[in-house]
Amino acid sequence: MGSVTQPSGWTSPAKRDESTLGTSAEDDQVGRPIASASSPTAINTSKSYPEVPWQAFPPANESQLDKEISVGSVSFIMKLSYHAVLIAGACMAFGLHSNAIAQEKKPFHFAHRGGAHEFEENTLFAFKSSYEKGLRGFELDVRMTKDGALVILHDDSLDRTHNGTGPVEQLNADAAAKITSKKQNEPLLFLDTLLDYLKDKPGMYVEFEMKTSNKTLYPDAVIDDYAAKVYRKVTAHVPAGSSYVFTSFDQRPLIALKKIDPKADIMLIKGGPLTPELMESAKAIGSKRIAAKMEGTTRLAVKEAQKQGFIVTGWPGRDLNDYFLGLGLGVDAICTDVPVKVQEYIESKK
Repeated sequence: MGSVTQPSGWTSPAKRDESTLGTSAEDDQVGRPIASASSPTAINTSKSYPEVPWQAFPPANESQLDKEISVGSVSFIMKLSYHAVLIAGACMAFGLHSNAIAQEKKPFHFAHRGGAHEFEENTLFAFKSSYEKGLRGFELDVRMTKDGALVILHDDSLDRTHNGTGPVEQLNADAAAKITSKKQNEPLLFLDTLLDYLKDKPGMYVEFEMKTSNKTLYPDAVIDDYAAKVYRKVTAHVPAGSSYVFTSFDQRPLIALKKIDPKADIMLIKGGPLTPELMESAKAIGSKRIAAKMEGTTRLAVKEAQKQGFIVTGWPGRDLNDYFLGLGLGVDAICTDVPVKVQEYIESKK
């Protein structure tokens, strides 16, 4: 397998739109974090204090009083200036430290299905458009036709996204090649075509998700063959400085890949929040990467996973609010449907 050096930048809700997001059971509806602000406490100005008559203090010599006031003022100002310098210095130091932490923990964001809410998902047009907008990370879904060709498709059926019906697994490659996308009439994307596009693009992070959770379409008997085909295609040429990662909700192809190459870079995905059980499952199959839903995941859980050596990806990223959620959780990466919007936001803050 090629270099697994992290790409540059790596240190990575609105109600789900059912018409654009797929029918897989792995994709549940995601809720929204709701921010609230507390009102400032009012200062009580109604309380009265007893007056102290000036006769309670003995009269002072005016010249002496002026001198004491002058000396006292200088002393006070000197003390105030000293503390101001200390405070300013502390603030500057804290500011620099905060910036360093913010830069260190800023999650790497990458395009889910090429940017599923900005372009027609899993099409060559989507991946090209995201790349041209500055994105250097993709996520895509790999399935296998009846005669063993590998194609890029999310759903168990062609119906939602393409001009076709039923599983692509029931078609041979020739029939699959005639299928077009519903919105832009693009050909069904084959893995070979995408890899050819990526071959001269160094420094990329790409997740190849193996869509084998449906055991009717992918019984145990075909997993080894499927995993071997995906592995051979993906690792045939990995551009310099790129990380090509094999991912799945299904442990079977990940285990099969590790048998082929114990050093294969894999990631276990969970359709729920980050939990100790997910970490234990990932350890059991030799995965140093885990992906979990950000909703329900705690910052403490993310820190614990990172402490144990995991690279943590958060999903889904339906809009900018999800990016901010991931930023707050401290995840290493965010898989987002709006990668260009996130990219533009980051650029606007520079």
